[in-house]
Amino acid sequence: MAAQVISRYFPAGLHALKASFYPSACPACKLWTLVQKPSAWPNSPPPPLGLLGLRPLSSSQAVGKGRDLSESRPAYSSETVTEEKEEDDAEEGFGKLSDKFSSRRFFRKASAELHDLRFQTQGAEEEEEELKPRPRRGRRNTPYWYFLRCKELIKEDKLAEALDLFEVQMLKEERLQPEEMNYTVLIGGCGRVGYVKKAFQLYNNMKKRGLAPTDATYTALFNACAQSPWKDSGLQMALKLQQQLQDRDLELNVISYRALLKVCAFCSDLRMCFQVFKEMVQKGHSVTTETFNFLLMGCIKDKENGFRYALQLWQQMAKLNVKPDSYTYNLMLAAARDCSLGDPLVASELLLRAPEESPAALRPRPGRQRQKTKRPGGKESGPGAGPPLDVEVLERRLFPENPIKPAGPLVSQETGADKTLSAEEGGNVRTIPDSSASENLPVSYQNQLVPSFTAASVGLSTGACSPPNLLDLPIANDSLVSLGTVVTPSDRLALMGNLEGFLRKMEGDDAAASIKTFTLLAELVEPGSPAESSLLAVMEEHRVKPDLTFFNTLVRKKSKRADLEGAKSLLPLLLKKGLSPNLHTFCNLAIACHKKEDGVQLLSDMKRSGINPNINIYGALIHAAVRKLDYVYLIEILREMRNTQTAPNEFVMKMLEFAAQYPPDFDPYKQKDPYLEKINGFRSYYFRWLKWMAAEEQPHPWDKYRSGKQPPKQASTGEE
Repeated sequence: MAAQVISRYFPAGLHALKASFYPSACPACKLWTLVQKPSAWPNSPPPPLGLLGLRPLSSSQAVGKGRDLSESRPAYSSETVTEEKEEDDAEEGFGKLSDKFSSRRFFRKASAELHDLRFQTQGAEEEEEELKPRPRRGRRNTPYWYFLRCKELIKEDKLAEALDLFEVQMLKEERLQPEEMNYTVLIGGCGRVGYVKKAFQLYNNMKKRGLAPTDATYTALFNACAQSPWKDSGLQMALKLQQQLQDRDLELNVISYRALLKVCAFCSDLRMCFQVFKEMVQKGHSVTTETFNFLLMGCIKDKENGFRYALQLWQQMAKLNVKPDSYTYNLMLAAARDCSLGDPLVASELLLRAPEESPAALRPRPGRQRQKTKRPGGKESGPGAGPPLDVEVLERRLFPENPIKPAGPLVSQETGADKTLSAEEGGNVRTIPDSSASENLPVSYQNQLVPSFTAASVGLSTGACSPPNLLDLPIANDSLVSLGTVVTPSDRLALMGNLEGFLRKMEGDDAAASIKTFTLLAELVEPGSPAESSLLAVMEEHRVKPDLTFFNTLVRKKSKRADLEGAKSLLPLLLKKGLSPNLHTFCNLAIACHKKEDGVQLLSDMKRSGINPNINIYGALIHAAVRKLDYVYLIEILREMRNTQTAPNEFVMKMLEFAAQYPPDFDPYKQKDPYLEKINGFRSYYFRWLKWMAAEEQPHPWDKYRSGKQPPKQASTGEE
């Protein structure tokens, strides 16, 4: 009975029962110890085995007599454990026997390039693991919070941080679903700095996520194309985007059309601006001051006829009752500074005579009228606010197909020394048989030139006549025959009333003159005239405080006339206004340093002021030295550049290469040129200087907006 109970609860036998009390000892050995040393039990009574119907272990016949202990070992013996370990080792080594018993006996030595490639791959994997974003724990922000934060960073000119915040923290770490406003604010930030590739990347990612772009998105994309450093590619991307929108029957609003006008003005010419302008009027959008401002930007792109285009657009604004603002006046000054009037015959015919043709106006299509909008001044602007706009007529007057012939005899243009005619030329000149003209104004039969208008007055029968202000409509002086030769910026300013007349016109249109206006006027007024000396007094009357840019303009203007002392005389006045000279001030002074002593003195003054000269200042000094072919001066500048380790740029290298070349027909063995006496010494030092100096590397315009370890990706405007 006891044997059945033991076999039921302990299948391995009685030894397993003892092994449960002493698991660390062998069962058979423990049993032998108990038989030999019964005193191993403590003084307390043994376990109550009688409850199981068992006898003491020492009286068991199966254990004590006639039985081998090796035969009575339990199932968990050492042999069994060894077999299990071998099976486990076999399972762990499964599939690895080919490493020990391979049939391959010959191996090739790996090349160094292969080892380098393996190490590079390992390094790239480690960098990817480091850059791999980890899920962020804690409180999660909302897409609107990221929109406000990115907007704040963009205002602080931290576009790279805004892009990193959106792409890494929002999308990868917090894994939020972005909204349209998150993409639009970043596209707008990229548009302000001309990062057109990233702008279109965000636009394509936006479409991949199923987000619908808005008018603000398209406006930001067009603005990015306009501000692109590469104008041709920016124009192509803008036109491609416009074509995509037309294929999908999406219409642009008036703000997007103005952004497209900006693209054409910055990246193309005025003709393309008029194509967009015509489409804008056909769609029924209102023509406002901002629209004409973008057209004036397109006029400035044409350096030959831009000033005439600007005056014609100004006259069209007056006919439409569109009131100009301060920005419009600044654009007119910029056109007078950078552009010419073109052919004086054509300009006289188009600007001084009223148009004879007045065909039907190009009105918006029915059903597409936009609602009138109120301007800040209280006046309504829209398609019906003023007379209808003749876009086609305006385009024909701006770009005449056939050359315009003057309606009557035109007075000859003469300036300065041309006013005195020789006896031989007197035979081909006669006076005008007109009571309105003076008796001594000549006319040339051959060239039919117009009178010179640079003297600011024309002698008439009724007395002296001041130049007309072409900004006024209609022109007050009816006795004016034509315009003369308009060469300098001061001549073009005279056609707009000079300093006093221009400011008076601004006051009449309630346009406040800003510091930008007076800076442009400082470039346009005639050098050495009373108007130039009265600029500061006029600024005080208009309550405009001069800034450092205004004084730098005056210094540059005097330096270009080689008036170094006059430019230096402005520095005490600059300090009196509480301003300090900067690098631009010293660069403008360097233009007038035509002597070695002046250039060395300027560099020493900069060092005493704590300002390190840059490559622009050295370039101005080198340009002045090359114009004089002063090779001693050039060597001294190159030594200063080597001491300060200022790397030369492309402009400086072109000037130095020009100075180091011999004239084409120069033979040092036959003739002696005093200007080239020291050219050999300069060439010797210059070629050694090239080995010492490193050229300046032009940084990519988008490098500062890219994150450190992310390679740039190719962007496309196509539908993806």
